[in-house]
Amino acid sequence: MTSPPPSDGSRSATAKVADRLPPHVYFVVSAVFHYLGPALAVLLFARIEVLGVAWLRIATAALVLVLWRRPWRLWRRLDRPTRRLLAGWAAVLAAMNSVFYLAIDRLPLGTVAAIEFVPVVVLAAFAARTGRNAAALVTAVTGVYLLTDVRLVAEPLGIAFAVANALLFALYIVLGHRVARGEQVSGADALALSMPIAALVALPLGAGQAAPAFADPALLAAAAGVGICSSVIPYVSDQLAMARLPRATYALMVSLLPATATIIGVLVLTQIPTVKEIAGVALVVTGVALHRERRETGAHPQREDDAAADGTGRPVPETSSARPPVVAPDGDRGSG
Repeated sequence: MTSPPPSDGSRSATAKVADRLPPHVYFVVSAVFHYLGPALAVLLFARIEVLGVAWLRIATAALVLVLWRRPWRLWRRLDRPTRRLLAGWAAVLAAMNSVFYLAIDRLPLGTVAAIEFVPVVVLAAFAARTGRNAAALVTAVTGVYLLTDVRLVAEPLGIAFAVANALLFALYIVLGHRVARGEQVSGADALALSMPIAALVALPLGAGQAAPAFADPALLAAAAGVGICSSVIPYVSDQLAMARLPRATYALMVSLLPATATIIGVLVLTQIPTVKEIAGVALVVTGVALHRERRETGAHPQREDDAAADGTGRPVPETSSARPPVVAPDGDRGSG
């Protein structure tokens, strides 16, 4: 069950306000907050353990989505396969966010963001086997090689977490695409159903580490702000951008996200990249921009767009095997 629709007057006023801004502005807001949230999370790691911050981020997003969409009655109407799919999607979301935070605790934000975008290119290359996609894959993999070569000796565990995050992001995209193709639940409601499950999955490891936040209202508010910055603001902004941007333009702008993460890392966390790391990020950006997905017939554009935001607040371009529910959900990853 979704929230009751606003009155015509409020809907019209909201639409007028939204239409005053060009769609590119919404994308910039989404891109900035998508990585500003994790950057602020890194600053909290000194006060709250990493998995505690990750759990608070998931729990905050779950609370906001549940209050917004009120999905509990919808769950009763879903068939068993759809429930299992949503539960699996939620479990992947929980794991993806957890290892993403473990990765950014050890590696620069831009490095982790670049590595996690490689699955987008890989999925496109396997789905549409063209020379262009092969070149995109080689370019992106070369960029990741440069990034991992810089950090592998000093931070092997960080690289392992970043690669695990990328693999989970690929699985998240595939499952998100299946959710988007379903007929029983839309993208926003799917996120509202899955995010609380993800919070429960992450509860055993995360809740104990989050305990200090519950004794400090200011710290709890800061952790909740991370969740809102990482998921809610990017999701809403992404939907407003996708509604008015051509698919090709949106996909091209998404390819710049690893560069955005690098810039946020410099400005917020003073993570100054080396020349080799800049080259690696640039190659990944080029690979993501170069790839092209296979077009499918019989798609439902609005449905797919709604699903395209990941509950992680992590926008990703369309691929033939994945149209993540963006905010593909990475995040929603995710895992930005």
